[in-house]
Amino acid sequence: MFQDQRREKILQLLQENGSCRVQELKKLFNVSEPTIRQDLESLEKTGTVTRQHGGAFINSLSNNTQIFSLPNRGHEEQKAKIGLKAAELVQNGDSLILDSGTTVSEMVGHIKSCKNLNIVTNALNIALQLGMEPTNNVLVVGGVFKPPTLSLTGEKGLSLFENLYVEKLFLATGGFSLEAGLTYPAFSDIALKRAMIASAKTVYLLADSSKLEKVLFASLGCTDTIDFILTDEGITPEYVKKLEAAGIHVIICK
Repeated sequence: MFQDQRREKILQLLQENGSCRVQELKKLFNVSEPTIRQDLESLEKTGTVTRQHGGAFINSLSNNTQIFSLPNRGHEEQKAKIGLKAAELVQNGDSLILDSGTTVSEMVGHIKSCKNLNIVTNALNIALQLGMEPTNNVLVVGGVFKPPTLSLTGEKGLSLFENLYVEKLFLATGGFSLEAGLTYPAFSDIALKRAMIASAKTVYLLADSSKLEKVLFASLGCTDTIDFILTDEGITPEYVKKLEAAGIHVIICK
């Protein structure tokens, strides 16, 4: 892996997890400790990262957690349209798994009026908003807190999904390709995403077109488990045909 590619991957990890340790990055990228320290020093000069003893953290961390909102990462207009369309698929009394992330969070404001929902989520911001409706039943996945996404992750939360069955899963992803499937910046979410998929009758992937054919560091695969992709008008007709041929229905959110 080239230096610039490695630094981009490190930044993606920091944006996903909030912080990273030098020793973890050293093992992950199979490079020396001085090399990782140089990478972090370079990222610090961009103003997005602050180094600390033994690692680094993303600079937007404290502001986002204090106001309990997710950072903007671009394509906000497209995500808003996807969130609105996804919300139209939710009805009173539904059982849902709602993944963490900016696009799924765009749904929440549009389903606050729904009642008697059974909701499982790993996102604290989603749990707080939908839990305010007294007729909703909200279960929160346990695990390790990730400040940038206001979510919980890790294998400790998997027990919640034992014998769990819901009608609809609204799933987030870092990237998606027909070859690699669902991909993410870090491995920490892989087991949890797999458990979510296994527990749902219908899987809706919420992914703006910038994420299509984008491959990140950790691959979940699971292309054959996705029933619908909700995306924006940036998707090409040719790619829609490829997805439909793979058995994935495409919903273009306008």
